[in-house]
Amino acid sequence: MKMKKLLLSALLVTSCYRISDKIEPTLAPTIEESQINSLPSPFPSLSMKEKQEDWGKELTIAKALAHEFDLYPAVSTLKRAKALLPPDSKDRLEEIEYDMLLAYYLGNQYQTLTYHFEKSSLPHVDKTFLPFHDMVLLLYDSYRNIRDFESMNKMRQVIDENYPGTQKKLLLSDSLITGNIDELEALAPTHPSIQNLLDVYKKEKKSPFTAQLLNALIPGSGYLYIGQKRSAITSFLLNGLFIAATVRFFQLDYTAAGIITLSFEAGWYFGGIYGAGLETKYYNEKVYQKYASQLLHQEKLFPIFMLEYSF
Repeated sequence: MKMKKLLLSALLVTSCYRISDKIEPTLAPTIEESQINSLPSPFPSLSMKEKQEDWGKELTIAKALAHEFDLYPAVSTLKRAKALLPPDSKDRLEEIEYDMLLAYYLGNQYQTLTYHFEKSSLPHVDKTFLPFHDMVLLLYDSYRNIRDFESMNKMRQVIDENYPGTQKKLLLSDSLITGNIDELEALAPTHPSIQNLLDVYKKEKKSPFTAQLLNALIPGSGYLYIGQKRSAITSFLLNGLFIAATVRFFQLDYTAAGIITLSFEAGWYFGGIYGAGLETKYYNEKVYQKYASQLLHQEKLFPIFMLEYSF
């Protein structure tokens, strides 16, 4: 009977600090310079006459810097080339502005990329612009990274309407990057690799609720559940010491001291319950990230792997 009451009390306490099973993974591509440099340029090479112009010299240097992934100097040099460019050189202006977009993207400067795009001539180009597919993809991923979902959805609509192959890849990519288990389960029947990912993840994941319940019953056991032995021992000892001190103070009629130690213990106890659930969520995210990252790289599902052109 006492055990039943204890369990009910633990369930009640745990429900007040419930951590969701939903994961929020952080996934980013690992890409070699050679993978980008192996892609062709969508723009015609500079003519001998263009190379002799001041803007042409700057553009040549900028592209060399970009190929070496020296991106900040590359952008600065592209800006100089743009400043020196004759006003009637529309095609070269679009080339310079697009190269700046790509440099910002490779440097993970997503906010700067979107700002540069909106101030450039590129919003007015159409599908005749050779790297149009890549430009829309860069914008889509950049808006996603800065959480501008309205602009992201506009880019997604352009992709859906014009590039069905890319649209299918992005559907998988988005579900994997965001860790949307419901969407992945819906896709799994037609994608064995996703089913394998889900099987492994579900086998290794832990329950935040179980961790919290264990920690409510025995402080520290929730951390032990996910393999954090040091945290488990620390939690157990701290709670044990404060409980012992509280009991002893009240036994000696040191009421004020007992209340103070009890308040500290309450903080450790309830904080430990919440912390155990939160650490379990982080544990699950790490498990998911390990296998999802492998799949995203193997299947080339990160947006950067979908690019067709480089500098």
